[in-house]
Amino acid sequence: MKSSTAIWYSNSILTGITRYRSPRSVALFEKLSHTNEKYYYYLLKQNKVNHRVPQTMDESKTPDSASQPRPSKATFTKQKSSWPFTFLVTVLVPVVAATLLYQLDSFDPAPLPPDELTRHVITVPAHNDHMLRLSEFVGVGNLKAPEDVAYDAKSGVIYTGCADGWISRVTVNDSAADSVVEKWVNTGGRPLGIAFGHNNELIVADPEKGLLNVTADGVVELLTDEADGQKFKLTDAVDVAHNGIIYFTDASYKYSLSKTSWDILEGKPNGRLLSYDPATKTTKVLVHNLYFANGVVVSPDQNYVIFCETPMRRCGKYHIQGKEKGRVEKFIDHLPGFPDNIRYDGEGQYWIALAAGHTLELDIAFKYPFIRKILIIMEKYIGRPHIGKNGGVLAIDLAGNPIAHYYDPGLASVSSGIKIGNHLYCGSIVLPYIVRLNLKQYPTQATT
Repeated sequence: MKSSTAIWYSNSILTGITRYRSPRSVALFEKLSHTNEKYYYYLLKQNKVNHRVPQTMDESKTPDSASQPRPSKATFTKQKSSWPFTFLVTVLVPVVAATLLYQLDSFDPAPLPPDELTRHVITVPAHNDHMLRLSEFVGVGNLKAPEDVAYDAKSGVIYTGCADGWISRVTVNDSAADSVVEKWVNTGGRPLGIAFGHNNELIVADPEKGLLNVTADGVVELLTDEADGQKFKLTDAVDVAHNGIIYFTDASYKYSLSKTSWDILEGKPNGRLLSYDPATKTTKVLVHNLYFANGVVVSPDQNYVIFCETPMRRCGKYHIQGKEKGRVEKFIDHLPGFPDNIRYDGEGQYWIALAAGHTLELDIAFKYPFIRKILIIMEKYIGRPHIGKNGGVLAIDLAGNPIAHYYDPGLASVSSGIKIGNHLYCGSIVLPYIVRLNLKQYPTQATT
């Protein structure tokens, strides 16, 4: 029992010596080595120690490893003194650099209204969560990010604006692969929202040009590019009322299209809802201080205009007729995603494109301004982080009640959606085609 205790005690001391190598521990080690040479040789064979061999030992019994010179005190001092430099390089320098980068960056996000920061999402009675997998793709290889889609029922042609500046006309057939794409007119900018006028013209919201009129002959004319002395920076969506008044949005008077994410993450109301009267050539600002004013549609009874605010996950209503003319009120909020364009299908339903679904990551980002600033810094120096998923389209009735939600976990950046016959056609700000889903073949399921 005592021998086992002694071995344990010796082992404890030796372990301490090999770990700390203090002069006192070395002296104690040498004393122990005289009384326990066998154990000492065992340790040397196991490379546990590399100290000098005591002079009283028999040199012939010393293994080769024990004859190696003992490391100098300077070596130990050098090893001990190297850790501050390592810590400085690997931890402190990156932290200081990141802190300086954060402090010096001019991007200044603002807190969003507390009453809008909610994780609550409206309940939709029916859904189809396999939209992308079940869809066909129209115009593959011939359409570059077709953002909005407008359908001319007379000719059976879809018009869409693309990232290369072209407004393309798509003749859709029963087979998506047989659809014909014609590059019609190039605006010289980046056409986004499009709507039909009353004289076979096409009204186009182009963030690089302004509000445009494209005649049936393909002539491009500028209608307006400023209001109240302030130039448009991001002319986004457009619709035309029966009386010819054009309603459109300037998503941001501060940031251009290439900095869309900056405006959304800044959390400041830089958007506007506007109108343009072709008869008087007058541009008016109807609603100020909107959070990235996006899609717009005139109600079928022509009494109000619905507009979308992307980061707030809501749509507002602006009255254009009657006793309530000029009043703004809520139409629908707590959407299951971030709204882009909105369309009326002529059958009693609005279709709201949801660029991305409501997620915990985006919830946290919108709640904390410093996270939004970090995301923008990452976008500047690394690239835009991909945090969007569950993009799709939400169908609602004329009163703003949800009907059906079509989406897919692998789908993002859905920018428009419209029902044509039995199909749902969706545009995208990034995809190189139009997504087409057969609503009759792939119906929704009841939400439980």
